Amino acid sequence: MNMLRTRVIPVLLLNNESLVKTVKFRNFTYVGDPCNTVTIFNEIEVDELIFLDIAAGKLETGPNFKLLRGIADECFMPLCYGGGIRTLDDAKAVMDIGFEKIIVNSTAFEKPELILEISNYFGSQAVIVSIDIKANIFGRKTVRTKSGKFNTGLDPVKWAEEVVKLGAGELFITSIDREGTWSGFDLDIIEKISNKVSVPVIAHGGGGSIDHIKDAVKDAGASAAALGSMVIFQKKGMGVLVNFPSQEILNEILSL
Repeated sequence: MNMLRTRVIPVLLLNNESLVKTVKFRNFTYVGDPCNTVTIFNEIEVDELIFLDIAAGKLETGPNFKLLRGIADECFMPLCYGGGIRTLDDAKAVMDIGFEKIIVNSTAFEKPELILEISNYFGSQAVIVSIDIKANIFGRKTVRTKSGKFNTGLDPVKWAEEVVKLGAGELFITSIDREGTWSGFDLDIIEKISNKVSVPVIAHGGGGSIDHIKDAVKDAGASAAALGSMVIFQKKGMGVLVNFPSQEILNEILSL
């Protein structure tokens, strides 16, 4: 359900204190320094930024609060953070630093009451539940956690409906099979989820062109498109170049 003005959101992956980019959640490439990259996005004036710490989830170390303070000090736009959030106190600490939204993924599955706790404390608008989806060899799509390694067996649409009931104010839907491939979003699953929930759906995984953004929003009903490779590389297979589609192009394509 496309309820808000369409947003196009850069997604930046943290690994320890570096920015990286993965392909299908594997084979990460070093991209650069988080704070320097934030400075560039400040100049571009994007709507908001999403930071996902892939190390915090894997190593169970919790958020790197020192790094997050540095990012928040540099950043002029709203910030969202996910990675290693396991308690309400973790969420409070991140929000106190200056982030506006908390993203939960594996913990939402292991401890679903945390969604309700964060939502009750900050309001549902501050809680994004991240849902990673992967198809098996027969094409059946299920929800994955633990950086895609654990198959929960859950149907993505039913899980999306469940977390919204628990207080999620937005859903961040990632196709593992398309992430980092530039091949376009999984429009089928985005549309199915968008049609079943009353909160904004952020499409992620596969965005490689303006047309892909248009497809996710206009055809599949996403409220926002999240971009990784497209905003940090020159083109597929080429070097790092932090960039963002011009507002004029976005206005033309999306009729913002």
